[in-house]
Amino acid sequence: MAFLNKTYKFVKQENFEGFLAAAGVPAENIERVLKYSPEHKLVKDGDTYTYITQGPDSSKETKFQSGVTVDDVIGEQKQPIKSTYVVDGNTVTQTVVADNGKAQFKREYIGDECIVTITREGWDGVAKRYYKAA
Repeated sequence: MAFLNKTYKFVKQENFEGFLAAAGVPAENIERVLKYSPEHKLVKDGDTYTYITQGPDSSKETKFQSGVTVDDVIGEQKQPIKSTYVVDGNTVTQTVVADNGKAQFKREYIGDECIVTITREGWDGVAKRYYKAA
């Protein structure tokens, strides 16, 4: 798990706008969300992981154990969600269940890169966000 404790900086994205629209993000907010370029880091302490996201104007920490569902929030409106993270080797898959549906964020750590593949129930598209270790 060489990716633990490393900071990954956002590089680029593909079809993220399509995902945001499918997730019901208001059109007037999509452009701002597309510009969001956070850094992230995953830290492990015993059986507990902490997923840390740092953006220009915000930061967030989510503590979880692999396979255990946690209460969380997402977005500017702090929409309540349930997240289940599963850590399997160099892949961390997060399944999000919200009032407006279910989505999956599959983070694959390959060398000094992290590729996040995003899918959603009811949407045939696939979005990707790319990060590189700092």
